Amino acid sequence: MIARHSQESEAYRKLRDELREAEIALRDQRERVAELRRRLPLDGVVPDETFQHVRDGQILPVKLSELFEPPGRPLVLMHFMFGKAQTQPCPMCTAWADGYDGIVPHLEQRLSFRVLVAGDAGAFEAYARSRGWRHLQIVSAGNASLKRTLGFEEAGGEQHPGVSVFVRRDDGAIVHSYSASANLEQAGFRGMDLLSPLWHFFDLTPEGRGDFFPSKRY
Repeated sequence: MIARHSQESEAYRKLRDELREAEIALRDQRERVAELRRRLPLDGVVPDETFQHVRDGQILPVKLSELFEPPGRPLVLMHFMFGKAQTQPCPMCTAWADGYDGIVPHLEQRLSFRVLVAGDAGAFEAYARSRGWRHLQIVSAGNASLKRTLGFEEAGGEQHPGVSVFVRRDDGAIVHSYSASANLEQAGFRGMDLLSPLWHFFDLTPEGRGDFFPSKRY
């Protein structure tokens, strides 16, 4: 089914039909990509490092294995650019997290979701409160090697945005199953487009997204 306007021109109708076929092909390609992702072998074991976790206003040590809540579900970590060389919270990461906060209760039906920073967990928790986030849980990997191991932190402390997924095997090993960087080739921050509705709404308009870049305040 395709929505039609009673007064659309023949030229519009022709191009809209072509667009619909392209949209269907894009959907099918997304399904193929998702299937390829699910077929990745679960053999990339990572150490059970200790992080800082903010829970009920307290900063507590937490093992990576303890972030699987409940234990049988996958763990998704959003790499938020904050800490070390990144002294201020990233505006783009902030825009993503603004959107994620609202869907956490839905995500938690199938997985565990945490925001992973490299800086002080308490300082970032204060920033989270200033944004009005209610559901996002904050974890700091400042003293752990996970971000560097996965390529989201440089030797000088420069941070990169992205997302990583982990599972626990039956033998208890923690396995890195997938990561995606927002820095996709030379396309700027386009690597996480599918994880934020912001860009899709802009792309619906005749003007497109243009050179828009999020701000913390408008």
